[in-house]
Amino acid sequence: MAQTFANDLFEFKTKPKIADFEYQRIIGTGTFGTIKIAKHKETGKTFVVKILNKEKIQKMKQAQHLKNERDILFRCEHPRIVKLYSTMQDTKDIYLIMEFVQGGEIFSHLRRIGSFDVPTVRYYAAQIVIALAKLHSEDIAYRDLKPENLLLDKNGQLKLTDFGFAKEVHDLTFTLCGTPEYLAPELVLSTGHDRGVDWWALGILIYEMLVGNPPFYGAQMQIYESIVRYRPPFPEDIDPDAKDLIQRLLRKDKTKRLGCMHNGVQDIIEHPFFAGLDWGELELGVGDAPIHPPVEGESDTKNFDTFDPNEQQDPVEGTIDEADPDSSSAAFADF
Repeated sequence: MAQTFANDLFEFKTKPKIADFEYQRIIGTGTFGTIKIAKHKETGKTFVVKILNKEKIQKMKQAQHLKNERDILFRCEHPRIVKLYSTMQDTKDIYLIMEFVQGGEIFSHLRRIGSFDVPTVRYYAAQIVIALAKLHSEDIAYRDLKPENLLLDKNGQLKLTDFGFAKEVHDLTFTLCGTPEYLAPELVLSTGHDRGVDWWALGILIYEMLVGNPPFYGAQMQIYESIVRYRPPFPEDIDPDAKDLIQRLLRKDKTKRLGCMHNGVQDIIEHPFFAGLDWGELELGVGDAPIHPPVEGESDTKNFDTFDPNEQQDPVEGTIDEADPDSSSAAFADF
């Protein structure tokens, strides 16, 4: 049985405040701010805190987008999805308090090893299917599946993170978003897309984990042309069941794509590539994972990149918390 850290089931007794945490090293940066490790002073538990600048969010008109991301994370709590525990704010920033998944990105492990063997790909692809199936059951398209957005916990169990492009989709939507190498043809062509783009991206990801690089790469327009016009080139020694699964996921006609037909995700689960798996164990993350990240304790950050310590500034003591109605504009009133 896999070990479980205490904060897997942790809930705050009351809404936390910024001063309740000791802010430590930066493990990531983005368009709107930084991602820090933070220790909850009262309990000693370690979290990831995304610190997002309000001015930048409003300048790029992303306040509603951020609310949607928050709401999706609260709504889709699941063992294979990184948990959002709470939110906070001060006069300058929004804070998202999230589960710290210590094992690092699948991206880092894939680049270190070069490619994964078939059992490893089978295990993690199945856990991705489980996470996407949860989102799709809530009518949510994830739209940004790639190795950088897949984390491993201490025990090597996979969790999906970064819901910046996730969206509730009931019919078709037309916004071009995602990472070029993983975009489905209907996204590239702007013909309207739905949750089926996630199954295309799964096909790309399975290929990349097996081969070491995505099937379509190069300059952006070259990638788009390849996605629309060409089939992926397969190595001669690729596993035949994996090849068949990838081909079925990479159907350019989404009505014939595996996962998009009448039986939905069940067609993927029942594909021969996944034969013999215990899907219940995979969902709960209690089996023996194929990768065991080097992790020593709950606050170990060795599996994440190091950032400039000069960037690491703690929130200013005495800034206004969310309880003060003047702490932000109406755009952030319910954070």
